[in-house]
Amino acid sequence: MYNNSNMKFGKTVGSFFALDIGTTAIRVVELDHSGSGWNLKHYATKAIPSRLSESTAEKDRRALSMAITEVIAQSGIKTKDVAIGIPSSKMFASVVEIPTVGKAELNATIKYQAENYVPMRADEAKIDWAIIGPSPVEQGKTEVLVASVLNSFTEARLDMLENELGLNVIAIEPDSIAIVRSLLPDGITDGRLLVNMEDSATDVIVTLGNAPRLIRSIPIGLNSLIRMAKQNLNIEDQQARQLILKFGVDPNALNGQLYRALHSLIDQLNSELIKSLKFFMTKYNGMKISATLISGYTSVLPGFQDAIAEKTNLPVQLATPWQHVVVQPADQAALASVSSQFAVAVGLAERLE
Repeated sequence: MYNNSNMKFGKTVGSFFALDIGTTAIRVVELDHSGSGWNLKHYATKAIPSRLSESTAEKDRRALSMAITEVIAQSGIKTKDVAIGIPSSKMFASVVEIPTVGKAELNATIKYQAENYVPMRADEAKIDWAIIGPSPVEQGKTEVLVASVLNSFTEARLDMLENELGLNVIAIEPDSIAIVRSLLPDGITDGRLLVNMEDSATDVIVTLGNAPRLIRSIPIGLNSLIRMAKQNLNIEDQQARQLILKFGVDPNALNGQLYRALHSLIDQLNSELIKSLKFFMTKYNGMKISATLISGYTSVLPGFQDAIAEKTNLPVQLATPWQHVVVQPADQAALASVSSQFAVAVGLAERLE
C-alpha cells in the first residue's frame, strides 16, 4: 500500500510470510493466493513473556530472536522474505486532505509537507503515505493516509530480523492497515467501526468503503482488565486472567462481581469508541456507519459484544481474520482457540502490493 523505500513499505512480490510480534505472542502466517481468495499454507504461534517485545536489554533481544526463529521453524516456512507489522502504539497515522493534482505533483507535495502532518521530527522518524482517493465530502480534494514511526524502533527491528536472523524484510506496514485488510468484508461501500483488542491496547479504526478514515490506539487491553480485576477483587494475576477469559464482562456472571470490578474500564473504552464515531460523523457528514466489527479479545470475552452495542447503538458483528482464506478442517480445529488473534498476521499475509 505504501511506496516510500526509506520506510520499506515496498511492493510485496513472490513468496513471503507475515510476522506479527505481539505483546505476549509471536504469530507467523504464509498464504497462497488463489483466484480472489487465499489458501493457508503455513502458520504458527508462540507465547512470549510480555517484556520481550518492548525491552532493549541484550538478554531480552536474544530471547526474542530465538523465539522468532523457533516459531518460523515450527510453522514449516522456508522463505526468508517477510512482511512485518508496526504496532499502532508505536506509530502515528492520520488522514489528511490536499488539493487534487497529478500523482507526481501530489507525491512531491506530500513529501514536502509531510512533517506538518505528524508529531515527529523528520530527522527522528520515517514518514510515508498512501493515496486513498478523492475526498467523499469535498470536491477537488484528495485524501491521503500519512504514517510515521520513530527511526529507533524500525532500525532496531530491522537490525534484529535482517542482520541477526538473516531474513529479508520486504514490507513494513502499520498493524491497523493489516487489520482492515483481514477484517473488512468485500464490497463494503458505507462505514464500519473495527475494534480489535489485544493484550496491551485496542485498535479502533473507522472505515469508509475499503479504506481507513480514522485510526486510533486506545491503551486498554486484556492486561488492563487483568490489573483492574486483580486490584478490585484482591486476587492474583493468573486467577484474574482465568476469570476474565471465562466470564468476560457479563453482568450476570459471578453475581456481577467481575463486571463491577471492570465496568469503569469498559466505560472508558466505550467512551473512546463514541468519540471516534462522532469525529467520523462530523467530518463525513451524511455518511453511514452500518455496524461494528469486533475481533481479538473483544470478540471472545463474554458480554463485550452487548456492552459495545448498547453504548454505540450499532449492531455488533464478530469478524474473522480468516474470511478470505481457505483453512483445512484440521487447521480450523488447531486454530479454534486463537483464531481471532491473527487479524494482523493474516492481513499482512494478504498483501498484494
